[in-house]
Amino acid sequence: QVQLVESGGGLVQAGGSLRLSCAASGSIFRINTMAWYRQAPGKQRELVALITNGGITNYGDFVKGRFTIARDNAKSTVYLQMNSLKPEDTAVYYCSVRAGAQYWGQGTQVTVSS
Repeated sequence: QVQLVESGGGLVQAGGSLRLSCAASGSIFRINTMAWYRQAPGKQRELVALITNGGITNYGDFVKGRFTIARDNAKSTVYLQMNSLKPEDTAVYYCSVRAGAQYWGQGTQVTVSS
């Protein structure tokens, strides 16, 4: 089992920045890919970014160079630096890891005002 605790969400004006963090605990030795997803009201959950154990990253098309995912394996933590935020980035952001099974955090709200 892996437990995930997210932090760093909040309210920001368009053009602003936020940094999300997600700390993993439990069977962390099994963690492979770490990722961020988001879900806006009335929409499906979508991949924002992922990073593998080897540091390979992949981003959703909508990111377009605005977000950066990083991980600190020593702290079992994954980060998402979000810059140039837009109102359409408003969503609940979820941390997820693969450690055999896929595990999810509880989500953190990001609201971008225009």
